[in-house]
Amino acid sequence: MCGIAGFVNRHGRPADAELLRAMTDVLAHRGPDGDGHYVTGPVALGHRRLAIIDLVTGAQPMGSEDGTLWITYNGEVYNFAELRRELEARGYSFRTTSDTEVILRAWEAFGPACVERLRGMFAFAIWDARKGELFLARDRFGIKPLVYAWNDGGISFASELKALLEDAALARDLDWQALRSYLTYGYVPSPATIFAGIRKLPPASYLIFSPRTGKLSVTRYWDLRFAGGAPRSDAQWIEELRAVLADSVRCHMVSDVPVGAFLSGGVDSSSVVALMSGTSAAPVRTFSVGFRERDFDELEYAALVAARHRTEHREFVVEPDALAILPKLAWQFDEPFADASALPTYYVSEVAREHVKVALSGDGGDESFAGYRRYLRALTWHRWLDRAPASFARPLWRRLASALPREVRGAGTLRLAADGPLERYARMMQIPGLMAIDDLLTPEARAQVGPDAGADWFGSLITERDRADYLTTLQYIDMRTYLPEDILTKVDRTSMLVSLETRVPLLDHVLVEFVANLPARLKLHQGETKYALKRAVADVLPERILHRRKMGFGVPLHRWFRGAGEDYIREVLLDDLTRRHGILDNQSVARILGEHRSGRRDLSVQIWSLVCLELWWRTWAKAAPSRREPPRPALTVATR
Repeated sequence: MCGIAGFVNRHGRPADAELLRAMTDVLAHRGPDGDGHYVTGPVALGHRRLAIIDLVTGAQPMGSEDGTLWITYNGEVYNFAELRRELEARGYSFRTTSDTEVILRAWEAFGPACVERLRGMFAFAIWDARKGELFLARDRFGIKPLVYAWNDGGISFASELKALLEDAALARDLDWQALRSYLTYGYVPSPATIFAGIRKLPPASYLIFSPRTGKLSVTRYWDLRFAGGAPRSDAQWIEELRAVLADSVRCHMVSDVPVGAFLSGGVDSSSVVALMSGTSAAPVRTFSVGFRERDFDELEYAALVAARHRTEHREFVVEPDALAILPKLAWQFDEPFADASALPTYYVSEVAREHVKVALSGDGGDESFAGYRRYLRALTWHRWLDRAPASFARPLWRRLASALPREVRGAGTLRLAADGPLERYARMMQIPGLMAIDDLLTPEARAQVGPDAGADWFGSLITERDRADYLTTLQYIDMRTYLPEDILTKVDRTSMLVSLETRVPLLDHVLVEFVANLPARLKLHQGETKYALKRAVADVLPERILHRRKMGFGVPLHRWFRGAGEDYIREVLLDDLTRRHGILDNQSVARILGEHRSGRRDLSVQIWSLVCLELWWRTWAKAAPSRREPPRPALTVATR
């Protein structure tokens, strides 16, 4: 796991070596074990290394023997040994034992199609001097990040936005539509970023740039297909699933440094830990975080799994003063990001890093195995409201919903009833709150953000292909939106801030493609989520884990914001500096804070999104380049 950065200039402008060094220096947290730079003519490639595999000869950027190909790469390719043997059979030789060189040789052999042969998580850049082209690629699910800026002067790219912002010439104009997306969903979706001149390379995509012509193209190379597999009995499906699961976990444990696991006590992470224990000769090292608030604390469930598999287990408790870490997270995320579970994810990553360099997580299981309870809610709504005669009443419900003020109880439910199936799910995924986005903004900002696109974003994904049923439609939407833009972004940024590589075996594409073919009855079975996964690991998990109600990785914000954290959020949101930005309407914000404080309703999620927006603005919107060190508050984790 590493950090990459670089640029290719046009019009004969030579590369600025000092700029490249500044770009890689600001990514030092992603790769503290070393750095490397390749600069020739208009081309500059940089690398920060977190050494995991081939600790001696795997330094980057790495070149071909004749010097015409150069790569800088972030990630892990788990099938690199098999791919290497295939390439050796074709006559290619190797100087290292790294997966980096395998990717470089695969590019020589297969060109852009090389990405289709890679099993793992990756973001990389290859400069091909023979073709005079830059090639950028990102893994299928967007586990590893990659952003770029492109104009007539050339292209620059990096693992994180902050590296691009080291270029003082790069404009920091706000993308107003991205701001609306953030205030709607809590993140900025690909390909946009919060800056109008910077884009994300979407997951499962590659980019080719020619400095000679200035032409840039982006191609999507993979998509998930939900199709019925060959006929099997339920027992056969479960048996094969167990084998594919075990194989994925085994692949993800390959490392030349210590490996551990995050253990929440949920089915996903518990399954990963159980399968790791069946593979590892030594006890697995596991790490959990919890809260004083019992209804948010899962430590007792994590302890059950740890005891069952005799792991080396460590537990930590996050306190309300953990809010002090927010300025540091604002620095790391580069753009506003409102998933509050970033707090415990950061702390469990920091603690894990004291003992291991790699940690496996259970992320991705909810999307693949249909684990979200919102799927059940959405399917219930769909069953009752999207078929005649109920669907004919939708125009009437829509008129009634538009006539009711947002704060009236029941108005939200009526709006859901008035929506079509995609619009309804889009609304379910939005940040809940008292104020509509337009009411939150000043008149000046409101004029900039443009109209609400509603469910157009979700609809544009679905029209690319036919969907077998409503459940797979929802799963596909989440895999294209919420998973890469929220869940995987959160895990990557928080873990890499402390130089910890996080791997996600439940998002191995071989596994996900197999699970996509499972019959619907094995995903949701009589109201039970993750039915197939639970059956596949039933012999290695305690009964209480298999049958407990899903809790999620929540944070007790509603209590913190009425207690120890209230003064902090009021100081941030009602400060004169916030008012001078001219984005948030001060009276509306004060009303939200007052309504939450009264206890009449829980508005903590909307408040959190506004706090994160304000802290991002103070950190990045007007900051000068060379902000290479994040704010460093004291660690606020108590050990249980």
